[in-house]
Amino acid sequence: MTAEQMTATERVMTALQHQEPDRVPFFLLVTTHGAQELNLSIKEYFSRPQNVARGQLQLRNRFGHDCLYNFFYAAVEVEAWGGDILYYDDGPPNAGMPIIKEFEDIEHLEPPLVERSPCLQNVLQATSIMKETVRDEVPIIGVVMSPFSLPVMQMGFEKYLMLIFEQPDLFQRLMNINEEFCVSWANAQLEAGATAICYFDPVSSPTITPREKYLKTGFIIAQKTIARIKGPTATHLASGRCQAIITDLAQTGTAMVGVGVDEDLAVLKKESQGKLSLLGNLNGIAMRNWDAGQVDALVQQAIARAGAGGGYILSDNHGEIPYQVPFDVLLMISDAVRRWGKYPLPESL
Repeated sequence: MTAEQMTATERVMTALQHQEPDRVPFFLLVTTHGAQELNLSIKEYFSRPQNVARGQLQLRNRFGHDCLYNFFYAAVEVEAWGGDILYYDDGPPNAGMPIIKEFEDIEHLEPPLVERSPCLQNVLQATSIMKETVRDEVPIIGVVMSPFSLPVMQMGFEKYLMLIFEQPDLFQRLMNINEEFCVSWANAQLEAGATAICYFDPVSSPTITPREKYLKTGFIIAQKTIARIKGPTATHLASGRCQAIITDLAQTGTAMVGVGVDEDLAVLKKESQGKLSLLGNLNGIAMRNWDAGQVDALVQQAIARAGAGGGYILSDNHGEIPYQVPFDVLLMISDAVRRWGKYPLPESL
């Protein structure tokens, strides 16, 4: 790996200011790969914060990407509310039975306290260990589920849709409760050493929610919530489309948006120029079977479409690279970014 002119933090911050750093930054948002790196089962890996910190640090040493990721698994937030977690041998843990079984349960629901939640404290401890190691040289990305998207795990998708359309008062109460939790959880991560917060909000994507409904729900909720988070945020729609709401997303206060694989980076770059930075959009599912030629062509294509002028971080489309993606492919991505992403970009791109 060749010596580079900037630290990862300097590189990312320059790009987010819509300027060109020494090369295009890239995030390999690997989570369960840490278990493979340490030769542990996924359940054992996530059982100790020291494992996750060590896994993240070793993966970055291996691949040379421009961030550390404190994300354990999405269902950690439901676990904090008292929900069960289902573990798998080859994928991220998932939420068990919904904690909200009837609409009336929302009337008695209270947000968990971060300081009293062992699973959340594990995330904070892992974040602190990473921060002590890298200081300000490498950005640490924290994660929250948006108040608008968390109910999919809290009560199930079908029941949540019924809540949105049939129970407006209970819907609003749940949003208020979730907002309090989301803000406290985000700010606790920032205090522990996270540099920025990824605000996962897939339900706000036009893939799921029509824009006119989004403007009355997820958009307003994002504006309120992000305004209370004491650090920069990036909104990720977790493979969902964003073009129809790209201008709206810029008005929520977020600095960056994760782009799904079905959207054209060049079009989004033009529409978001100077307003939002872009993150994405390599296909994490297809990535499992890529060869060197495909990696090189797809990395080159993404950089050609979005890299000029900064404002772009190359990454996967979903915000979490699947367990089945081989380490060799991740190394190929790293090599390809260094080959094609050095500024000034080659005219042939």
